[in-house]
Amino acid sequence: MSSKHSVIVSSEMTTFVGPGACDRLLLPPDALLIGFGDIGEPVVRTLAFRELESEEHLLVFAVSRGACRRLFGELPDPGGRWYLPSDLRALGQSIIAPECDPAAADTLRLARSIEMLCQFFAALSAGSLVAVDGQPSLSEGDISRIAAARRIVDERWHEKLTIDNIARSCGINRDKLTRGFRELYHCSVGEALSERRLRQARTLLAASDLPVASIGYRCGYLNNASFTRAFSRRFGMAPTAMRRMGVAA
Repeated sequence: MSSKHSVIVSSEMTTFVGPGACDRLLLPPDALLIGFGDIGEPVVRTLAFRELESEEHLLVFAVSRGACRRLFGELPDPGGRWYLPSDLRALGQSIIAPECDPAAADTLRLARSIEMLCQFFAALSAGSLVAVDGQPSLSEGDISRIAAARRIVDERWHEKLTIDNIARSCGINRDKLTRGFRELYHCSVGEALSERRLRQARTLLAASDLPVASIGYRCGYLNNASFTRAFSRRFGMAPTAMRRMGVAA
């Protein structure tokens, strides 16, 4: 089997381009492998070492895990798969087929590999990459709008949010938001919002001396009874019991 074209970015990173297998001799120590399909497919994922022989991915980054932790503070989930937004897909295509003099191609690939790796980790850290369990049935635009809806839930959980006003804010209709949210996140909008509010309530129980009723109100519950019921269903004990036991986190 032929080998992919390789570009040594640094002692901690090699980019492999094109069909064929990745040359194992060129892998940095303790390599994390990130495969980008043929760039036309909107999925990027972390690869196992047995997939080094696969021709499915026309662009593979092999990066030292130590470098990723040092530079970005985290590693992507093993076996994780994410929707690849159009800006990253265009950047990947420019690495596979750079529009420049052939003599300068690898220099351009080197620079854009660094840019793409940084953008990938920035998007991962910001939560703007949508995890998928298969080829999504939604369009690129709808996935972007549903990802925006998830950010609203995560960032504006303390507001009085409804499916209708979230949908309007993201420029998508209610039915498509409801179906798409479940497809991408495996829960309803309401379930995601409830989970976010209850996790915040648990944090406030541990980190503050606020009365339980005040915490419930701050987290979107209109009365203490509804807050206690929801909290008990989620965590298996009432908020007062969790605070008393000192196990809230």
